[in-house]
Order: sequence, then structure tokens, then C-alpha cells
Amino acid sequence: MKNIIPFKKDVIFKTNLSEITSISLENTLSLDKDKITGDFIVSGEYKISDTSTTVEQFTLNLPFEIVMDERFDTKKATIDIDDFYYEIVNNNVLSISIDVLIDKLEEKPLIDLDDLVDVEPVRDIIDSEEDNMESENFDIREIEKTNILTEEKEFENKLVEEIVEEKEEIRDIGEEREETKDTVEEKQDVIRKNDFEKEIVEEKINSLFNQFSSDSEVYVTYNVFILRDGDNLDSIMEKYGVTEETLKKYNDLSNLKIGDKLIIPSPQTDSYERN
Repeated sequence: MKNIIPFKKDVIFKTNLSEITSISLENTLSLDKDKITGDFIVSGEYKISDTSTTVEQFTLNLPFEIVMDERFDTKKATIDIDDFYYEIVNNNVLSISIDVLIDKLEEKPLIDLDDLVDVEPVRDIIDSEEDNMESENFDIREIEKTNILTEEKEFENKLVEEIVEEKEEIRDIGEEREETKDTVEEKQDVIRKNDFEKEIVEEKINSLFNQFSSDSEVYVTYNVFILRDGDNLDSIMEKYGVTEETLKKYNDLSNLKIGDKLIIPSPQTDSYERN
């Protein structure tokens, strides 16, 4: 395979450049692995003007360097000059063009045959890496599965806790309602009992009132005393100035307890009854 590498260089002369009378090209190019380096040596003679009978000499050293594409094998390659030409521009510029020929280039194979011996070990490494990746993927799947199960279990436990809390709240509300119901019933029983006892006392008082003639000029009074903690018959009799016999006429003193009501006549009533 051949490859042409173009090279161009414009050289400015300090004097007028009318005509190139002679010119030659040499080079010191060399190929080191994939790099070509060296100089182009351009020398010759020129006239300053068309009417001039004398010529001037010149020598130009033009460096050259290029790196070959890695896809080429340059072990057997050779270097040569394929073409060389020049042009005078504006009477003081020498434009030089050089085509470098690279011959016997070979493209490198996609797989180096010398490396085929290492294919199996490389395959083993790849297989090992794939096994590791598969193992890691398996571990990741197991971890994800465990995480999902853990999240589901936590959600289930939380749901159970919420249900238990709701049941406890319902039970507490029921107990409060039951206690409220019992309290209301107890209060109602006390009210009914008090009303009943009040009716009995009123009946006793009315019956006592009926024992006296409506024409009587004596007005009798009675007191209703409710027994409390610390009360006894002696203190009651002393407080109201009555005797035990008088109290027995109006009350059953055999089984007195706190909360019982005693009908206590005034001393005038007691005196009147004795008369």
C-alpha cells in the first residue's frame, strides 16, 4: 500500500527574487516506528532581476515530522520523494511543495495473530468476571427481596398495632359508657330512694297532723333530722330537748344508720301531746 503525504512551505527572501536558475532537493527523513522525522534540504541559485547577469545561491533546511496512523504497520515501509515543485510569489516568496511517498504500508489486522495464544486466558478472565457479576446480581436480588419482605412485615406489624389501638379505644369508650350508665342508674336509685323516704316522712307527718283537731289553737312543729357520721341519740336529744320515749313515738330506733331520717317534734309539741 502506498500513501502520499503533501508538504508545503513558503520561504520569504530578503532580496528580490526574479528567477530560480537552479534548484535541488535532498532529505534526511527516517522512519522510527510510527513517526517520520527529518529535514528537506532545498538549495539552488536565483537572479535578483531579469537583467541581472549574476546569480545568488541559497540553501533552505525545512524540518518535517509526521505520525502515522496506528492502523498501519510500518515495519516494512519505505520513504521516498514522489514529487517536488516550486513557485515564485510576489518577487520575494518561494513557495515549495513536496509530496512524500510512503510505500509498502500494511494495515494491521483487527486481531493480532501473535496474540491468539492469549485468547483463552482472556476468555477465562471474562467468564470469571461474568460469574462475579452474576453472583453480585444474585446478591443484589436477594438483598432487594429481603428488603421488600422486611418492609411488608413492618407494614403488617404497624397495621396490626393500629387495629389493636382502635380496639382498645373502642373498648375504653364502651367501658366509659358502661361506667356512665352505671353511675346514672346509681344516682337514679338514690333519688328514687330519697323520694320514697320523703314520701314516708310526709305521710307520717300528715298522719300526726290528722290526730289533732282542726279547731285546736295549738300549732305543732316537727323537725326532720338526717343522721350523719358522728351523730348519736344522746346528742340529738340534747340538741332538740326531747326524750328517747318521744323519739320512739315517731321513729324506729332499733336499727339506725347514717343517712336515716328522724322526725323530731318540738318541745311544745311534746308537751301538748303529754297533756
